Amino acid sequence: MGQKINPLGFRLGTTQSHHSRWFAQPKKYSEGLEEDKKIRDCIKNYVQKTIRTSSGMEGIARIEIQKRIDLIQVIIYMGFPKLLIEDKSRRVEELQMNVQKELNCVNRKLNIVITRISNPYGHPNILAEFIAGQLRNRVSFRKAMKKAIELTEQANTKGIQVQIAGRIDGKEIARVEWIREGRVPLQTIEAKIDYCSYTVRTIYGVLGIKIWIFVDEE
Repeated sequence: MGQKINPLGFRLGTTQSHHSRWFAQPKKYSEGLEEDKKIRDCIKNYVQKTIRTSSGMEGIARIEIQKRIDLIQVIIYMGFPKLLIEDKSRRVEELQMNVQKELNCVNRKLNIVITRISNPYGHPNILAEFIAGQLRNRVSFRKAMKKAIELTEQANTKGIQVQIAGRIDGKEIARVEWIREGRVPLQTIEAKIDYCSYTVRTIYGVLGIKIWIFVDEE
C-alpha cells in the first residue's frame, strides 16, 4: 500500500495537515486550486532566478497558503539563512509585487512571510535538490545518495529511503535504484513520514527522485 498512494495524502488527518487551508464553493474550487499553483510557481521561479545558490539549491522546504475573504497569507519555509540575510525586506516586497501581478488580485491583501527551519537536510525537498545538483554535475548516483543519507543522519531522523529512476549514469536502459537506512514504515499511518517527488533534467535525460524520511511515530 505504501507504494500505491502518496504517503502525505495517506496520512492526512493523522500526522499530516494540508499545505493549503481555505474554503470555496464547489463551482469556484478549481479557481482556488489554480490560484494556489500560480502562487507556488511564481515563488519558486523568483527564488530560482534571484537567490539560488551555486550548488543549484533553492532551499524551499514547503509553502503554506492560508486564504480569507480579504487576505492571502503565504508562509515560505526555507532552510538556509544566508538566502534570507541580504536585502531580505526588499526581496520580500519584490516577491509580493510579482505574485500580486500574477494573480491580479485587487480586493485582497497579500502577505508573504519567510520562516527559517532548523535541520534543513531533514526535509525531503531540500535533500532532493541536493541530489539533483550532484546528478547535474555528473557525480555518481551512489555517491550522491550516500552523501544525502549522511546529511539526513545529522538531522536526527529515524530512517530514510532514496530512489532514483531513469537513465542513471547515462545508461541506455532506464532502471530504478534505491537505498534505505534505518526504519521507513510506509504502511503505518501513525508514522510521521515526510515525502517528496522531484524531477531533474540532466544531459542524458530526465531522472525522477523520490525521498521518504521517517521523522517520528506518534
